[in-house]
This record gives sequence, structure tokens and C-alpha cells, in this order.
Amino acid sequence: MTPQEGARAGVTTAGPEHALGDSMQPTQGQGKDGPVRTAYRLLHARHGRLGWWPGRTRLEIVAGAILTQNTAWANAAKAVGNLRSAGWLRLPGLRAAGEDRIAAAVRPSGYYRQKARKLKAFVALLDRDFGGSLRRMALTPTGELRQALLATWGIGPETADSILLYAFGRPVFVVDAYTLRVASRHGWVPEGTGYDALQAYFAARLPADAALLNDYHAQMVWVGKHHCRPRPRCAGCPLAPLLPAGGIRRRSGEGEGEGKSVAPPDAPRRRAARPCARRRPQRT
Repeated sequence: MTPQEGARAGVTTAGPEHALGDSMQPTQGQGKDGPVRTAYRLLHARHGRLGWWPGRTRLEIVAGAILTQNTAWANAAKAVGNLRSAGWLRLPGLRAAGEDRIAAAVRPSGYYRQKARKLKAFVALLDRDFGGSLRRMALTPTGELRQALLATWGIGPETADSILLYAFGRPVFVVDAYTLRVASRHGWVPEGTGYDALQAYFAARLPADAALLNDYHAQMVWVGKHHCRPRPRCAGCPLAPLLPAGGIRRRSGEGEGEGKSVAPPDAPRRRAARPCARRRPQRT
């Protein structure tokens, strides 16, 4: 499910529409935060706010954040639907269900045995440290809650931050592969920038506004799916004006060729030389 599909399906959203515009007034000139804010304005102008994350309850959003690891959201959504049908998106049901039965339900998401164990690990954390209450967890300071999540088996930084932002409305910037691809290709950060450094880069340039950070991540996912793919599709991309003058550089092995520059869509293109046709051997 794309962010657009999530919006039509009825999703949790953080804050009203006006909050996004109020916190992202244009910066003067091209300061250190200029490209990051300009990118958001360009994307938001293209298709407005994208509702994300699909989920009816906090527990469902937590489950979705775990189940979408290493798979497309469409597969995770099927697994979430199976859990809902079984009554296991309520804490008593998830607590009581056996790990094998949960694994069978979440099979569409892949790595289903590990993900069943991760769901159980989250419930164990909730019961051990928060009295089995999501409300109590919601009252925990952000830093403390993040550390508790990261100490839980199977929950890494991206999953923990997704839970913080989408399930609990904390102003935390979520980093993923799309974010790194967009940021490095546009020259904001070096290729291979780590999670913490990339998160700090965006956090230093954006307001601590959960509604904004929610939508910014959805916008990054959109542009990553439609334009900033492993093989770039820069034509028609809202962020094309922000490409470096010399074009982007692909990492080794991306698309066709190794480390080739990709010119902005409005750059003049040279016609490729036509290879000489091979003569077919004559039959004897």
C-alpha cells in the first residue's frame, strides 16, 4: 500500500494540514537547511499531504512496523489483516496466541517465524516494563522509550523510530533506504551515511513537528518509489530542480553500468553511437 492508498483507506495522521505549512516557511537563500525544506515544499506542492501510517490502533501500527521489515507494505498489510481476523491485534489475543499460530498468520510478510517472535518480544517488553499498558508506554519520555525499544529483540532503529512517530506521535525523523538514496543523489550527504548521522542531518534542518516529520517521511517514500529508484527516473520528478549541476552519480551496480553519472532531465543528451551490426555467418 502506498501512502496515497493509505490515505484513502483511512489512516492515522498527526496534526492538521495547516501545521505543515506553518512550520515550513521558506528559508532565505540557500542556507544549510535550504535544500531539505525546499524538497518538502516541492513534494507537498505536487500532491499535498500523504496520510501515513495505515493503522486503526497503536498496537496495529506497532505490528505493522515490525511486519514491514524486509518486505513491501502490501505483504505486511496481508499479515496485519490476518492478525486482525484472528483477533490478535488486541493485547489479550496476542498474549494468548501461540508463536507458531502467529507465524502462520504473518507468513505473507516473509521471515514469519522471526516476526512472530518479534511480536511476542514487544508484548513481553510491554508487560515487563510498562505494566502491560500501551497508555503507560505512551507517557514514557521519548529517549527512554527509544532505548527500551532498541533493547528489544528484533527492533532496530528504523522500526523503533517508526513506532515512536506513528504509534505515539513523537517528533522523530524516520530514516530508510529511500531517504538515503534521495539525500545522497542530491548531494546532501555522502553515500553510505549511517542511520544516526542521516537522522541527525534532517533533524537539524526540520522543526520538531510530528505532523511534518510524518508527512516528510511519506513524501520520501513516494519519490523513492516513483522516481529515485535504483535506476533513477528523474524526468517529471518534483526534486529534479535540486539535482547537482553535474547530475547524480549512481553507486556501483545501480541500474546500468558502474558509477555512471545521470544528468538532470533538462540537460542535453548525446545520441549514443549505434553499434555495428554483426554479420551472420553464411551457411555452408
